[in-house]
Formats: sequence, structure tokens, C-alpha cells
Amino acid sequence: MAIFGSLIKSAIEFREKFTSESQPILEQEKVLEELLKKAKDTLFGKYYFFDNILQCDNIQKTFAEKVPFFDYHQMNDQWWSRLHEGQTDVSWPGKPSYFALSSGTTGKTSKRIPVTDDMIEAIRLAGIKQVGALSNFDLPSDFFETEFMMLGSSTNLVEKDDHLEGEISGISASRIPFWFKGYYKPGEDIAKIDDWDERVQHIAENAKNWDIGALSGIPSWLELMLKKVIEHHNLDNIHDIWPNLQVYTSGGVAFQPYEKSFNALLARPITVIDTYLASEGFIAFQNRPETTAMKLITDNGIYFEFVPFKPEYILKDGSISQDAEVLNLSQVKTDEDYILIMSTVSGAWRYLIGDTIAFTDVERAEIKITGRTKFFLNVVGSQLSVNKMNAAVKDLEETFDIEIPEYTISAKRFDGEFYHSWYLGTNATIDNTKLAEALDESLQNANKNYKVARGKSLKGVKVTSVSPDVFYEWSGANKKKGGQVKMEKVMGEEKFKDWEAFVEENK
Repeated sequence: MAIFGSLIKSAIEFREKFTSESQPILEQEKVLEELLKKAKDTLFGKYYFFDNILQCDNIQKTFAEKVPFFDYHQMNDQWWSRLHEGQTDVSWPGKPSYFALSSGTTGKTSKRIPVTDDMIEAIRLAGIKQVGALSNFDLPSDFFETEFMMLGSSTNLVEKDDHLEGEISGISASRIPFWFKGYYKPGEDIAKIDDWDERVQHIAENAKNWDIGALSGIPSWLELMLKKVIEHHNLDNIHDIWPNLQVYTSGGVAFQPYEKSFNALLARPITVIDTYLASEGFIAFQNRPETTAMKLITDNGIYFEFVPFKPEYILKDGSISQDAEVLNLSQVKTDEDYILIMSTVSGAWRYLIGDTIAFTDVERAEIKITGRTKFFLNVVGSQLSVNKMNAAVKDLEETFDIEIPEYTISAKRFDGEFYHSWYLGTNATIDNTKLAEALDESLQNANKNYKVARGKSLKGVKVTSVSPDVFYEWSGANKKKGGQVKMEKVMGEEKFKDWEAFVEENK
């Protein structure tokens, strides 16, 4: 009998029983007021007259009117760069203890996003909320006695001037509390290895010594790790070596495109719990098993705003127009795509994180990630967002009974006519013409804008199938393997030329 596990489970359930019901709209109003009060004497707060905003009857409305939107480059060039010059109290009191390095999906150059002590505390509290939510998933007591594998970036942070730098997953893992270290795998020594392939090799060699009950990480890199463990020990599936594996917490990207290939590595279904941790903060987590949507963390250091996802609001570089309509949590509707805007205890203000979301339940503040502003293909009026692309690829998987964990797409001219050129990451041997026809039909049936474009400027779809490994090697060559790195779903013309040349070289 799992006595210790029963005690832990009972403690979690007891705590949740006495946790007050969330009131997201009121919580957000309070969070904004707290952010403005704490930052009013910073350079940013003085420049945008936070003191005056706090005196207004409608703080949310005035804040939206007086403070512009910022993407990373605008925020960094105008404000955060001063932190690297030794200034303090720039956009948040003091100086940050960490900078999260994030190349994201845009290229080799890392973004350097401040992570303050207040943000570290906010992430810690969000983690406690997520652990508390486990009480809703009816997990057996013995689960709470197993070990937890976190596959993120290296925890070997770089010391620079008066702060440390690394990816947010590495920063978070480096601050694991002492009481959890006995449960945490792959452990401090392996987690500090910078080279991703070497780290995964060490995980594979040590896998037999661990009793893993839960996994956490970006789906694409986690799959590669599981495959390596299976290959190293000549197994049929991962449950052959980790029989008590019961939970996977995904994060940062929609899990659905990876679902089929991920499940193929298991002997039986496990509980998948989505989380949303970005370099800018811990945004949301799945709170209940009846839905795959995630609950926004509305009471903990982040104020959210939402811009309707309309082509006229999106500029060529992926940023948004300053005259774009913006809504607060009390004004949103379900099943509409919004560009996510954040103001945080790390001194990000009206910050474009680059993700699009949709609400599945406004009262509960539950969302799903629907894509990226830069992964929006509208060259010839097709208005394809990532969630529509994901749905079409899922249709292909079901129609042909194949796995397509990765893909990328660009609008490209062939003989003077525009086509959507798709590269599908699959080991299946289906004829590319059949895949293209099925993909085109699925998109036309599900998307009226795409159907209209197909009758005019968009002449068709072309498909090239390549091994999924090519996508992972591309990420390794252009950025870095593992961690928070995600594959570009949509590429511009120049980037796509580089991609096609890379594919040709790595056939």
C-alpha cells in the first residue's frame, strides 16, 4: 500500500478543499492595480504617468489608452537595454536576477527577457496551483511516490555581470526546492549538461534506475528522448522500462499534432495535462480532466489583454497595429481567436508574446493555444492560422492512418502562380499527390476564406514528405536542440529557401 503517496494525495485534496473559488475578472482588476502601484516610480511608470492612471475611475480603460503595445524588440530597444547598461528601476523596481534566453521560433539570435524575483515567486505559486489541480484528476495514491522527469533546457546557467542567463525551463529547474530533489529526474548533474544529445544519452543510460511516474517537456523533444530510451534498451515501448508512467504535462505548444506519434510510444494511455509556461511567465494550466483547455492564472503577477485576431491588425513583422481593438477579460467571447497581450511583474508592459488563444469557457477563464501571430498565412487571402493547419494535418493522419508530428508551410510561386508548399514530417510512404489533394480538400471544407482564395489567386497545394528528423536537425542547426525551441509552422520566402536547401542537403 502506498502509505506516503496516500498522505501526499490527501494533503493536496485537503488544501484544494479550502481554496476559495476563483473570480478571474475581479482578480485581473486587482492584479493591474498592484502592478501599476509597484512600478509607478520606475522610469517606465513615470514616463507613462502610472500615478495618474491609478487615480482614474476605470483603470483598465485608461491603461489601454495611455500605454502602447510593445513587442520584444520595442520593449528591449526602448527600455530593457538600459538594464544591460547598469540602470535600475527601469520597467520594474530594482534589477532582475535572471534573464530568460529565448530564440523561440524566429531565428538564431536569443531574446533576453528579464526574470525578476517577483516573477520567480509568481512561477513558484503557479506551480503550487498546478500541483493542487492534480486532485481533480483522480490519480492513484502510488503515483505520488514515483519520480518526475523534467526535460527542459540545461540548468547550467551562465553568469553575466550581476545576473544569470538561461532558458526559462532551465531557470525553473535550477530552483527546484530541496524537498523535491529526490523526486526530480534526470537530476542536477545530468540536467546541467549543455549538449542536448549528450544529455539525452545520459538519460537513456540511467533510465533503468528510475521509477518515472510523470513527464514534462515540449512534445517534439520529449518524443525524441523517449525514442532514445526505447532504442537504447531495445524495448517495445516506454512502459517496458517505466511501468508506472501515468502523467505527461505538455507545455508551450498545442499537444494535438503530436498526440498520435506520442501515443505510439506507450503501452497504454496516460493522463495528458497541458501547461503554458513561457519565458515571460507561467500563463495557464489545465485545471480539470473534463477539458483539454487551460485556466489562465488571473491572480498571480500577470495582467492579460486580448486583441481580436484580424489580418488588418497584424503588421508584416508579426507585431500589431497601435490602433488595434483591445479587450479585457470581462469583454471576451468564446471560440474567437485573440492575440495575447501581457503586463507582468518582470516589467513587461502591454507585451505581445506572439501567441494567439481562444476562450473555451469565459467564466472559468479557460483557453486553448491556437497559434502564433507570425504563423498566420495570408499571402493570397487564405487566412490560415495554426489551429486550422493542425486540424487539417490531423485529418491527414486519420485518413491515411499515418503519423505527422511536424510540418512547415510557405506560399510559393511555381511558374508564376501561387501555391501553398507544405513539408510534412512523416516516415509514411503515401504518394505526395494524394496527400496534397486530401490536405487541400480538408482546408476548403473547414475554412471559407481558404476556399475563396483557392477559387482565385491560390492555385493549389504541393506536398513534400521528409523524415521528422530533418525538422529536429533544422532546429539544431539554426537554434538549439531541446528546451523551449519550437519549429516554425509558417516561413517567409527567404527562410523557406534556406529550409529547402537544408532539406536537399540532408536527404
